[in-house]
Amino acid sequence: MVGGLSCADYYIGSPHGGQLFVGGMGFEELLEQVGGFGPFQLRNVALLALPRILLPMNFLLPIFLAAVPAHHCVLPGAPANFSQDMWLEAHLPRESDGTLSSCFRFTYTQALPNTTLGGDGQSRGELQGEPSTVPCPQGWEYDHSEFSSTIATEWDLVCEQKGLNRATSTFFFIGVLVGAVAFGYLSDRFGRRRLLLVAYVSALGMGLASAASVSYIMFVITRTLTGTALAGFTIIVMPLELEWLDVGHRTVAGVLSSTFWTGGVMLLALVGYLIRNWRWLLLAVTLPCVPGIISLWWVPESARWLLTQGRVEEAHRYLLCCARLNGRPVGEDSLSLEALRKVAAAERVVRRPSYLDLFRTPRLRRISLCCMMVCLDISGLGLNVYQTQLLFGAVELPAKLLVYLSVRHAGRRLTQAGTLLGTALTLGFRLLVPTEKAYWSTALAVTGKGFSEAAFTTAYLFTSELYPTVLRQTGMGLTALVGRLGGSLAPLVALLDGVWLSLPKLTYGGIALLAACTALLLPETRKAQLPETIQDVEGKSLQEEQMPMKQVHD
Repeated sequence: MVGGLSCADYYIGSPHGGQLFVGGMGFEELLEQVGGFGPFQLRNVALLALPRILLPMNFLLPIFLAAVPAHHCVLPGAPANFSQDMWLEAHLPRESDGTLSSCFRFTYTQALPNTTLGGDGQSRGELQGEPSTVPCPQGWEYDHSEFSSTIATEWDLVCEQKGLNRATSTFFFIGVLVGAVAFGYLSDRFGRRRLLLVAYVSALGMGLASAASVSYIMFVITRTLTGTALAGFTIIVMPLELEWLDVGHRTVAGVLSSTFWTGGVMLLALVGYLIRNWRWLLLAVTLPCVPGIISLWWVPESARWLLTQGRVEEAHRYLLCCARLNGRPVGEDSLSLEALRKVAAAERVVRRPSYLDLFRTPRLRRISLCCMMVCLDISGLGLNVYQTQLLFGAVELPAKLLVYLSVRHAGRRLTQAGTLLGTALTLGFRLLVPTEKAYWSTALAVTGKGFSEAAFTTAYLFTSELYPTVLRQTGMGLTALVGRLGGSLAPLVALLDGVWLSLPKLTYGGIALLAACTALLLPETRKAQLPETIQDVEGKSLQEEQMPMKQVHD
């Protein structure tokens, strides 16, 4: 907003006079005129920080939302001459590890030494030999010292029903998976800003419905739809930032914006600590969507995308707004509609993009297949509550610094391969650590978390730069789809410990190693302009093939 107006309010009509640009001008030249990095771009990064903060708070919310506190069967009140521990001993069997059972109780009360539980001085269980047990017939009592209420305590999702508790996360990420595909395609067709509004409104509505759920079925349905809506944040935010940045500042802005994710991880630990009721906790991470919806008034649509759609007048307004905020002396004549129409004519998309376009041409096919492999996000580094959540969030900060320095000097491709290799090596080293040296295993887990977060940050920046503007959101949707598929498979991979205890870690490390090798097949994007069309991507491939031939002739 300038002078109380949003960027959409700027319009310079009927431009005439000489043009500042020559034939063959592209969007990068336009961006150089209006400012590729300045107050306009910084404001854009700040306005789009909120979705980045909300994403981890929702993705990691089940750590607190679905926590299972200590519990045991509901028992009759203990007599005055019995302590609580003695009363539990009389009613609850012990598990193989010596702890009292959380899911069963004795069919009949058992006698304890020097006590009389029945009128005949013996329990009925003793008269029958081995005491029999039954599942909790009257429900469960929960320890509320850590959590006052979770979905597990709300609907008794424990013991035989514990699978339903875990299923809530699975359904949520199924929603994210579907949303990634839908938002990727729709935002390439209808625009980034409009679909971001849809994501905000949908996330707000479904989040409020989840907090008001009166049954488990209602909760699962609304959380799944919430995941679908939140996928829009993952797909839209990064490209919308990068498409307004020049080549020299994409790295710093991309890494800076990714630190907001880290802030969300750490903020969730604080919010989860302060709010112990699952309904209020869900409200706390949902209501910030309201200021997010309001902030969209100042968020600009991508002028790159507008030009590929032939919407020259709208792109003109946003470019003028960018120039004024950045203090660039661009007037009616120097940024004319005629000049923009020439750019739009060169980059205009004749037909609507589709997911098939990602595989129609050789270079895009290779990029898509490699990105799918790189983004296959299977992580065996689980999180715990409060302190562990905060620790794993804090370790991401040096990981972001590592990414910033590496992508600037070593490039995207080597950084992506190196961070994935680091993840694979830490997982491999954990296989060699004896179980009694838990501190070494923890240190390697934290290090592996840092490498995996660095790989995640690089992947989002890298894939955003690889795809052309006309297919950028579609490509991001495809890679996010595969990434969420990997996240869904991770719990199943953990079940392989029944075959061999080290097999899950070996699988995680093997996939990370394969992804690292695949990353080396991708083209480097450091200091490269963002491609606008499929022809731009394939043209770069042709140039790369011709350069060695030219060097030979020289």
